[in-house]
Amino acid sequence: MNTHIYYIDDQNEALVNHLVEAMDAQSSAVEFRRFPDGESYLRVTDDCEGVNAVVVCSLSQPDDKILPLLLLVDTLKELGAKSVGLVAPYLCYMRQDIRFKPGEALSSRTFATLISQKFDWLVTVDPHLHRYNSLDEIYSIPSRVVSSTTAIASWVKHQVEKPILVGPDSESDQWLSKISELSGIPYICLEKQRSGDREVKVSSDELADWSGFSPILIDDIISSGHTMLETIKYLQQAGFNAPFCIGIHALFDDVIYQTLQDSGALVVTSNTVHHQSNKIDINVDIVAAVQRLVDS
Repeated sequence: MNTHIYYIDDQNEALVNHLVEAMDAQSSAVEFRRFPDGESYLRVTDDCEGVNAVVVCSLSQPDDKILPLLLLVDTLKELGAKSVGLVAPYLCYMRQDIRFKPGEALSSRTFATLISQKFDWLVTVDPHLHRYNSLDEIYSIPSRVVSSTTAIASWVKHQVEKPILVGPDSESDQWLSKISELSGIPYICLEKQRSGDREVKVSSDELADWSGFSPILIDDIISSGHTMLETIKYLQQAGFNAPFCIGIHALFDDVIYQTLQDSGALVVTSNTVHHQSNKIDINVDIVAAVQRLVDS
């Protein structure tokens, strides 16, 4: 089967190399630049007629990447690619899944419609499913969701003594329960009250039962860092040592990362979004999911 792996930047270089080796595929960097007026230029530099094209692009900072992505998929199809699939280790625009205020855009649905119209299939890692039961509710193309839970469970078991998994809110139960089942490590979920994008309070009546354990904070996305910082402060006030903070998707900037480190926490993330905190490798599982879709 003739498969080509396409990428615009080198942020997912390790994943591209894994795909090339596992699928006996050819990798193709795409020529991309911006004109002085800000418009984008893109050129596919190889012969893609009849190939199964796999586009790799983790969608952090999505507004900078979406137009090049659309230019690429349209160009590949116009030049004769047999199919074009998207591997987005981090899938953007999943958090706005309800109108919290009248008139707000349901960006998760708009983005899902756009991607479904352009691509033939989708592979991603732990999308932010809160009010959606699955991607199938908003994406109309075949999709595979790769779980990070096995990799996280293995990392915690090998790196932390006497751990207790802690989620900042009930949404994190979907990850913590699976990690706990795989590892045998106990877990609790705190209660979170958010009064704004940067104002968060957490609490729990169960922490006293776990005195002497090493807390492992786990959340799918670390962005502003305020949920993690508030939880760290709460745990320290309860008498715990500074915790490990594990994020599936590292969306924070350098200032937030440094602030988390200054709190005494050890910050660890998976490699869905390129960052120096990446220590948990999800690439093998992503490759397996891509192979199943391309071969089907």
